[in-house]
Amino acid sequence: MRSRLEAYFHFAEHKTTWRIEALAGLTTFITMAYIIFVNPSILSETGMPIAAVTIATCLCAAIGSILMGALANYPLALAPGMGLNAYFTYTVVKGMGVPWQTALGAVFISGILFLLLTIGGIRQRLVGAIPYQLHASVAGGIGLFIAFIGLKNAGIIVPNAATTVTLGNMHAPATLLAIFGILLIAILQAFRIKASMLIGVLGTTLLGVLCHQVHWHPGTFSPLAIRDTAFHLDLRGALHLNAFEIIFVFLFVDLFDNIGTLVAVTERAGLISADHTIPRLDRIFFADATSTVFGALAGTSTVTSYIESSAGVAAGGRTGVTAIVTGLLFLLAIFVAPVFGAIPGFATAPALILVGALMVASSARIDWDDPRVAIPSFLTIVTIPLTYSIATGLSFGIISFAVIELATGRGRRKHWMLYLLATLFLLRFWFLAPG
Repeated sequence: MRSRLEAYFHFAEHKTTWRIEALAGLTTFITMAYIIFVNPSILSETGMPIAAVTIATCLCAAIGSILMGALANYPLALAPGMGLNAYFTYTVVKGMGVPWQTALGAVFISGILFLLLTIGGIRQRLVGAIPYQLHASVAGGIGLFIAFIGLKNAGIIVPNAATTVTLGNMHAPATLLAIFGILLIAILQAFRIKASMLIGVLGTTLLGVLCHQVHWHPGTFSPLAIRDTAFHLDLRGALHLNAFEIIFVFLFVDLFDNIGTLVAVTERAGLISADHTIPRLDRIFFADATSTVFGALAGTSTVTSYIESSAGVAAGGRTGVTAIVTGLLFLLAIFVAPVFGAIPGFATAPALILVGALMVASSARIDWDDPRVAIPSFLTIVTIPLTYSIATGLSFGIISFAVIELATGRGRRKHWMLYLLATLFLLRFWFLAPG
């Protein structure tokens, strides 16, 4: 049985073991476990019961990650997406006055549309239309993005009205602990220790406990609390004409955020084929779309793949076992969620920063001497972190690439889907424009 599983997940091909995959799954879970608490805190502002959303968050992350690992055999973990949960709460519910039940209906419909686009092969063609030269720039841009988030969570950089950001308080205990974590992980990586991320996070947490910087306030709730949100979606309200824009944005933003994350993680893991295609892409998108549908039924916003999966990849994860382990841990978290609240932000920030450093290395594969590739790549890399959006970075890269190709008379050499994709990105800016 064990040998059959190893053959199914291609252990020999990826030169991996059960131990490496398990550690990678645990690393991914610890890096993204914050969603267990952040997502409910955001969605609860809509009036959704926080205990129910907590259970729904864990359950959807568990099912989505396990489905991704078992069906697609990729180390991609899923959970309710950051950014989309904020759009759900602050724009749709609080800004437009849409009941959260109707907003869940819109999420459900967007998930169904995802499934239809996947079955029709449209999503796969959209990914195939992205020039492979930009894959490395997407990975590099997301590397800077998550490193920026890590630096912010560590308190190393803070907002500043005059300069946008500036150096934080280097005497703050949490910041010093985060710096300790960065150095610890860096030294472990220098010694080629596979579990460096995990050891770094746990070691920093332990030091934080000894320094009385870890504040844990356990709470209790029953898994049955999910009944307060499960199957409460309002499809009739979501199908109303006024909800079209909401459904469109859920569909649009998730589509391109997912593409960006997918390209970045597979690029980092070396899972992209020699012809620059991603194997089993239809299975990846099927798992993603199914998870979003299930998430709406359970009571949470759009479920998508997480860039924190790159932490597990950096720890050696190469197969779906990594995602399955992450999913099982999320399933366990339903019953012991308060325990994971003990892992503070300053302990996970170092992992984000150094995973970002590893991902930026992919930019070396860009042909910087060719302006047709270099300029779109640069725009992609710089706009992802500076706009705080993977989708926006992709937009700048694809649009500029398409324009340069047309302007230099090379337009006919590219697939028409590239120009459709550029047009869709332009529409995205139109729909997301303020006012």
